[in-house]
Amino acid sequence: MKSSVERRIRLGLAGTAVALALTSAGPAWAQGQIQVDPNLKSYQPVVGIAGNLNSVGSDTLNNLMTFWVEGFRKLYPNVNIGIEGKGSSTAPPALIAGTAQLGPMSRAMKKSEVTELEGTYGFKPTELWVALDSLAVFVNKDNPVQSLSLAQVDAIFSKGCKRGLRPITTWGDAGVQDAAWATRPISLYGRNSASGTYGFFKEHVLSKGDFKDTVKEQPGSSSVVMGITEDKNGIGYSGIGYKTSGVRAIAIAGDDNTPYEPNCENVINGKYPIWRPLYIYTMKKPGKPMDPLTREFFKYVLSKEGQEVVIKDGFYPLSATQAEEMLGKLE
Repeated sequence: MKSSVERRIRLGLAGTAVALALTSAGPAWAQGQIQVDPNLKSYQPVVGIAGNLNSVGSDTLNNLMTFWVEGFRKLYPNVNIGIEGKGSSTAPPALIAGTAQLGPMSRAMKKSEVTELEGTYGFKPTELWVALDSLAVFVNKDNPVQSLSLAQVDAIFSKGCKRGLRPITTWGDAGVQDAAWATRPISLYGRNSASGTYGFFKEHVLSKGDFKDTVKEQPGSSSVVMGITEDKNGIGYSGIGYKTSGVRAIAIAGDDNTPYEPNCENVINGKYPIWRPLYIYTMKKPGKPMDPLTREFFKYVLSKEGQEVVIKDGFYPLSATQAEEMLGKLE
Protein backbone atom coordinates (compact mmCIF):
# COMPACT_ATOMS: atom_id res chain seq x y z
CA MET A 1 0.00 0.00 0.00
CA LYS A 2 2.90 2.36 0.67
CA SER A 3 5.54 3.60 -1.74
CA SER A 4 9.15 2.52 -1.37
CA VAL A 5 10.00 5.97 -0.01
CA GLU A 6 7.32 5.69 2.67
CA ARG A 7 8.51 2.19 3.60
CA ARG A 8 12.08 3.43 3.83
CA ILE A 9 11.21 6.42 6.00
CA ARG A 10 8.99 4.18 8.15
CA LEU A 11 12.20 2.52 9.38
CA GLY A 12 12.56 5.58 11.57
CA LEU A 13 9.31 4.68 13.32
CA ALA A 14 10.42 1.52 14.99
CA GLY A 15 13.27 2.92 17.02
CA THR A 16 13.12 6.51 18.19
CA ALA A 17 9.61 7.35 17.07
CA VAL A 18 7.44 8.52 19.96
CA ALA A 19 7.77 7.84 23.64
CA LEU A 20 5.01 5.41 24.55
CA ALA A 21 5.85 5.11 28.21
CA LEU A 22 4.12 2.32 30.14
CA THR A 23 2.32 2.98 33.39
CA SER A 24 0.59 0.71 35.84
CA ALA A 25 -2.67 1.52 34.09
CA GLY A 26 -1.38 0.37 30.71
CA PRO A 27 0.24 1.85 27.62
CA ALA A 28 0.44 5.61 27.43
CA TRP A 29 -1.13 5.74 23.98
CA ALA A 30 -4.25 4.13 25.43
CA GLN A 31 -4.54 7.00 27.86
CA GLY A 32 -3.83 9.80 25.41
CA GLN A 33 -0.35 10.36 26.89
CA ILE A 34 1.63 10.32 23.68
CA GLN A 35 4.92 12.16 23.89
CA VAL A 36 7.21 13.36 21.14
CA ASP A 37 10.47 11.61 20.39
CA PRO A 38 12.95 12.90 23.01
CA ASN A 39 15.55 13.18 20.26
CA LEU A 40 13.55 15.82 18.37
CA LYS A 41 15.36 19.16 18.44
CA SER A 42 13.81 22.25 19.99
CA TYR A 43 13.18 25.14 17.65
CA GLN A 44 15.72 27.96 17.83
CA PRO A 45 14.34 31.32 16.62
CA VAL A 46 16.44 33.45 14.28
CA VAL A 47 16.45 37.19 13.59
CA GLY A 48 15.00 39.02 10.62
CA ILE A 49 12.01 36.78 9.80
CA ALA A 50 9.03 38.71 8.46
CA GLY A 51 6.63 38.65 5.52
CA ASN A 52 3.61 36.83 4.14
CA LEU A 53 2.82 33.23 3.22
CA ASN A 54 -0.35 31.59 1.98
CA SER A 55 -1.42 28.01 2.61
CA VAL A 56 -4.04 26.38 0.37
CA GLY A 57 -5.01 22.73 0.52
CA SER A 58 -6.20 19.99 2.84
CA ASP A 59 -9.15 20.35 5.18
CA THR A 60 -7.68 17.56 7.31
CA LEU A 61 -4.68 19.77 8.12
CA ASN A 62 -6.73 22.93 8.69
CA ASN A 63 -6.57 22.84 12.48
CA LEU A 64 -2.93 21.76 12.48
CA MET A 65 -1.98 24.62 10.19
CA THR A 66 -3.88 27.06 12.41
CA PHE A 67 -2.10 25.85 15.55
CA TRP A 68 1.31 25.91 13.84
CA VAL A 69 0.74 29.42 12.53
CA GLU A 70 -0.34 30.63 15.99
CA GLY A 71 2.81 29.23 17.57
CA PHE A 72 5.06 30.54 14.80
CA ARG A 73 3.61 34.06 14.96
CA LYS A 74 4.29 34.24 18.70
CA LEU A 75 7.95 33.96 17.74
CA TYR A 76 7.66 36.17 14.66
CA PRO A 77 4.88 38.77 15.09
CA ASN A 78 5.75 40.40 11.75
CA VAL A 79 4.73 37.26 9.86
CA ASN A 80 1.28 36.74 8.37
CA ILE A 81 0.19 33.35 7.04
CA GLY A 82 -3.20 32.93 5.40
CA ILE A 83 -4.87 29.51 5.55
CA GLU A 84 -7.50 28.08 3.20
CA GLY A 85 -8.47 24.43 3.57
CA LYS A 86 -11.04 23.17 1.08
CA GLY A 87 -9.37 19.91 0.06
CA SER A 88 -6.02 18.49 -1.00
CA SER A 89 -6.87 18.82 -4.70
CA THR A 90 -6.84 22.60 -4.31
CA ALA A 91 -3.15 22.63 -3.29
CA PRO A 92 -1.45 21.91 -6.65
CA PRO A 93 -3.41 24.57 -8.62
CA ALA A 94 -2.62 27.16 -5.94
CA LEU A 95 1.08 26.28 -6.09
CA ILE A 96 0.96 26.46 -9.89
CA ALA A 97 -0.74 29.86 -9.82
CA GLY A 98 1.66 31.15 -7.17
CA THR A 99 -1.24 32.07 -4.90
CA ALA A 100 0.13 29.74 -2.20
CA GLN A 101 3.64 28.85 -1.06
CA LEU A 102 2.43 26.01 1.18
CA GLY A 103 0.26 23.15 -0.08
CA PRO A 104 -0.99 20.91 2.76
CA MET A 105 -2.25 17.55 1.49
CA SER A 106 -3.62 14.44 3.18
CA ARG A 107 -2.57 12.28 0.23
CA ALA A 108 0.53 12.16 -1.89
CA MET A 109 0.49 14.31 -5.01
CA LYS A 110 -0.58 12.48 -8.15
CA LYS A 111 1.94 12.05 -10.97
CA SER A 112 -0.19 14.31 -13.16
CA GLU A 113 -0.08 17.06 -10.54
CA VAL A 114 3.69 16.76 -10.15
CA THR A 115 4.09 16.84 -13.95
CA GLU A 116 2.00 20.00 -14.22
CA LEU A 117 3.99 21.73 -11.50
CA GLU A 118 7.25 20.68 -13.13
CA GLY A 119 5.99 22.01 -16.44
CA THR A 120 5.28 25.38 -14.84
CA TYR A 121 8.41 25.77 -12.72
CA GLY A 122 10.95 23.56 -14.44
CA PHE A 123 11.42 21.46 -11.29
CA LYS A 124 9.37 19.16 -9.09
CA PRO A 125 7.68 20.19 -5.82
CA THR A 126 9.33 19.43 -2.50
CA GLU A 127 7.30 16.93 -0.46
CA LEU A 128 7.56 17.10 3.32
CA TRP A 129 5.96 14.79 5.85
CA VAL A 130 4.67 16.86 8.77
CA ALA A 131 2.63 14.34 10.83
CA LEU A 132 1.21 10.83 10.82
CA ASP A 133 -2.46 9.90 10.73
CA SER A 134 -4.59 6.83 11.08
CA LEU A 135 -7.47 7.26 8.66
CA ALA A 136 -10.25 6.36 11.07
CA VAL A 137 -13.58 4.68 10.39
CA PHE A 138 -16.05 6.31 12.77
CA VAL A 139 -19.43 5.09 14.02
CA ASN A 140 -21.86 6.67 16.45
CA LYS A 141 -20.80 6.25 20.08
CA ASP A 142 -23.87 4.07 20.77
CA ASN A 143 -23.21 1.66 17.90
CA PRO A 144 -22.20 -1.79 19.26
CA VAL A 145 -19.93 -2.71 16.32
CA GLN A 146 -16.36 -3.17 17.55
CA SER A 147 -14.39 -3.91 14.40
CA LEU A 148 -14.63 -4.39 10.66
CA SER A 149 -12.32 -5.80 8.01
CA LEU A 150 -11.20 -3.77 5.02
CA ALA A 151 -13.38 -6.04 2.89
CA GLN A 152 -16.41 -5.21 5.03
CA VAL A 153 -15.69 -1.48 4.88
CA ASP A 154 -15.36 -1.78 1.11
CA ALA A 155 -18.69 -3.64 0.91
CA ILE A 156 -20.32 -0.92 3.04
CA PHE A 157 -19.08 2.06 1.01
CA SER A 158 -18.46 0.87 -2.54
CA LYS A 159 -20.59 -0.04 -5.53
CA GLY A 160 -18.26 -2.69 -6.92
CA CYS A 161 -17.10 -4.50 -3.74
CA LYS A 162 -13.68 -5.15 -5.26
CA ARG A 163 -12.50 -6.89 -2.10
CA GLY A 164 -14.89 -9.76 -2.76
CA LEU A 165 -17.84 -9.45 -0.39
CA ARG A 166 -21.47 -8.85 -1.21
CA PRO A 167 -22.85 -5.35 -0.58
CA ILE A 168 -23.48 -4.59 3.09
CA THR A 169 -26.50 -2.37 3.72
CA THR A 170 -27.61 -3.12 7.30
CA TRP A 171 -25.71 -3.38 10.57
CA GLY A 172 -26.75 -7.03 10.76
CA ASP A 173 -24.99 -7.58 7.40
CA ALA A 174 -21.92 -6.02 9.03
CA GLY A 175 -21.98 -8.62 11.81
CA VAL A 176 -23.91 -6.79 14.55
CA GLN A 177 -26.03 -9.40 16.34
CA ASP A 178 -27.89 -7.07 18.69
CA ALA A 179 -31.53 -7.44 17.63
CA ALA A 180 -32.18 -3.74 18.11
CA TRP A 181 -29.45 -2.94 15.57
CA ALA A 182 -29.39 -5.83 13.11
CA THR A 183 -32.12 -4.53 10.79
CA ARG A 184 -31.05 -0.89 10.89
CA PRO A 185 -29.92 0.48 7.53
CA ILE A 186 -26.34 1.77 7.43
CA SER A 187 -26.11 5.52 6.80
CA LEU A 188 -22.96 6.58 4.93
CA TYR A 189 -20.91 9.75 5.38
CA GLY A 190 -17.81 10.73 3.42
CA ARG A 191 -15.86 13.56 1.85
CA ASN A 192 -16.22 15.20 -1.53
CA SER A 193 -13.94 14.45 -4.46
CA ALA A 194 -11.69 17.48 -3.83
CA SER A 195 -10.59 15.85 -0.58
CA GLY A 196 -7.34 13.95 -0.25
CA THR A 197 -9.04 11.80 2.38
CA TYR A 198 -11.68 10.86 -0.21
CA GLY A 199 -8.94 9.93 -2.69
CA PHE A 200 -6.89 7.98 -0.15
CA PHE A 201 -9.93 6.02 1.06
CA LYS A 202 -11.03 5.30 -2.51
CA GLU A 203 -7.60 3.98 -3.47
CA HIS A 204 -6.55 2.08 -0.37
CA VAL A 205 -9.87 0.86 1.03
CA LEU A 206 -12.14 0.58 -2.01
CA SER A 207 -9.28 -0.63 -4.24
CA LYS A 208 -10.05 2.31 -6.58
CA GLY A 209 -13.71 1.33 -6.77
CA ASP A 210 -16.56 3.84 -6.87
CA PHE A 211 -18.46 5.04 -3.84
CA LYS A 212 -22.14 4.24 -3.50
CA ASP A 213 -24.47 7.03 -4.58
CA THR A 214 -25.96 7.06 -1.06
CA VAL A 215 -22.79 8.43 0.56
CA LYS A 216 -23.57 11.84 2.06
CA GLU A 217 -20.59 13.87 0.86
CA GLN A 218 -19.42 16.48 3.35
CA PRO A 219 -17.28 19.59 2.76
CA GLY A 220 -15.01 18.89 5.72
CA SER A 221 -13.84 16.27 8.21
CA SER A 222 -15.65 17.91 11.11
CA SER A 223 -18.90 17.73 9.11
CA VAL A 224 -18.43 13.98 8.67
CA VAL A 225 -17.99 13.49 12.40
CA MET A 226 -20.92 15.76 13.22
CA GLY A 227 -23.16 13.83 10.84
CA ILE A 228 -22.30 10.53 12.51
CA THR A 229 -22.74 12.06 15.96
CA GLU A 230 -26.30 13.02 15.06
CA ASP A 231 -27.11 9.80 13.17
CA LYS A 232 -27.01 6.62 15.26
CA ASN A 233 -26.90 4.51 12.08
CA GLY A 234 -24.02 6.51 10.63
CA ILE A 235 -20.55 5.43 9.56
CA GLY A 236 -17.87 7.55 7.93
CA TYR A 237 -14.16 8.22 7.65
CA SER A 238 -11.75 11.05 8.44
CA GLY A 239 -8.40 11.71 10.05
CA ILE A 240 -8.08 10.56 13.66
CA GLY A 241 -7.54 14.15 14.78
CA TYR A 242 -11.24 14.87 14.25
CA LYS A 243 -12.44 12.28 16.77
CA THR A 244 -14.98 13.60 19.30
CA SER A 245 -16.92 12.14 22.20
CA GLY A 246 -19.91 11.59 19.92
CA VAL A 247 -18.19 8.94 17.79
CA ARG A 248 -15.97 5.87 18.13
CA ALA A 249 -13.05 4.99 15.90
CA ILE A 250 -13.38 1.24 15.39
CA ALA A 251 -10.64 -1.35 14.94
CA ILE A 252 -9.89 -2.38 11.35
CA ALA A 253 -8.51 -5.72 10.14
CA GLY A 254 -6.18 -5.82 7.16
CA ASP A 255 -4.56 -8.72 5.35
CA ASP A 256 -3.80 -10.64 8.55
CA ASN A 257 -7.51 -10.60 9.53
CA THR A 258 -6.64 -9.25 12.98
CA PRO A 259 -8.41 -6.00 13.93
CA TYR A 260 -6.19 -3.18 15.18
CA GLU A 261 -7.21 0.04 16.87
CA PRO A 262 -6.25 3.24 15.00
CA ASN A 263 -3.88 4.39 17.73
CA CYS A 264 -0.34 5.72 17.66
CA GLU A 265 1.32 2.43 18.53
CA ASN A 266 -0.43 0.57 15.72
CA VAL A 267 0.50 3.28 13.24
CA ILE A 268 4.14 3.13 14.34
CA ASN A 269 4.36 -0.66 14.11
CA GLY A 270 2.44 -0.73 10.84
CA LYS A 271 -0.37 -2.96 12.10
CA TYR A 272 -3.23 -0.52 11.53
CA PRO A 273 -3.88 -0.98 7.81
CA ILE A 274 -4.87 2.54 6.72
CA TRP A 275 -2.25 4.83 8.22
CA ARG A 276 -0.86 7.68 6.16
CA PRO A 277 1.58 10.58 6.33
CA LEU A 278 0.24 14.12 6.22
CA TYR A 279 2.15 16.37 3.83
CA ILE A 280 2.96 19.95 3.02
CA TYR A 281 4.27 20.63 -0.49
CA THR A 282 6.27 23.66 -1.53
CA MET A 283 8.31 24.80 -4.52
CA LYS A 284 12.06 24.95 -3.89
CA LYS A 285 14.47 25.30 -6.76
CA PRO A 286 17.09 22.52 -6.65
CA GLY A 287 20.50 23.70 -5.53
CA LYS A 288 19.11 26.97 -4.20
CA PRO A 289 18.33 27.73 -0.54
CA MET A 290 14.69 27.91 0.48
CA ASP A 291 13.49 31.42 1.23
CA PRO A 292 14.08 32.18 4.95
CA LEU A 293 10.42 32.58 5.97
CA THR A 294 9.28 29.28 4.44
CA ARG A 295 12.38 27.51 5.73
CA GLU A 296 11.86 28.69 9.30
CA PHE A 297 8.19 27.74 9.22
CA PHE A 298 9.09 24.18 8.22
CA LYS A 299 11.85 24.05 10.83
CA TYR A 300 9.28 25.02 13.45
CA VAL A 301 6.77 22.40 12.23
CA LEU A 302 9.46 19.68 12.32
CA SER A 303 10.78 20.68 15.75
CA LYS A 304 9.91 19.35 19.20
CA GLU A 305 7.47 22.23 19.66
CA GLY A 306 5.88 21.71 16.26
CA GLN A 307 5.37 18.01 16.81
CA GLU A 308 3.87 18.67 20.25
CA VAL A 309 1.23 20.62 18.33
CA VAL A 310 0.56 17.47 16.28
CA ILE A 311 -0.27 15.57 19.48
CA LYS A 312 -2.39 18.46 20.74
CA ASP A 313 -4.50 18.25 17.59
CA GLY A 314 -5.03 14.49 17.94
CA PHE A 315 -2.64 13.28 15.24
CA TYR A 316 0.63 11.39 15.66
CA PRO A 317 4.13 12.93 15.64
CA LEU A 318 7.09 12.12 13.43
CA SER A 319 10.16 10.45 14.81
CA ALA A 320 13.43 12.36 15.10
CA THR A 321 14.76 10.25 12.21
CA GLN A 322 11.86 11.22 9.98
CA ALA A 323 12.07 14.88 10.99
CA GLU A 324 15.80 14.97 10.21
CA GLU A 325 15.18 13.50 6.76
CA MET A 326 12.54 16.14 6.10
CA LEU A 327 14.82 18.93 7.37
CA GLY A 328 17.43 17.77 4.88
CA LYS A 329 15.05 18.72 2.08
CA LEU A 330 15.15 22.37 3.12
CA GLU A 331 18.81 22.79 2.19
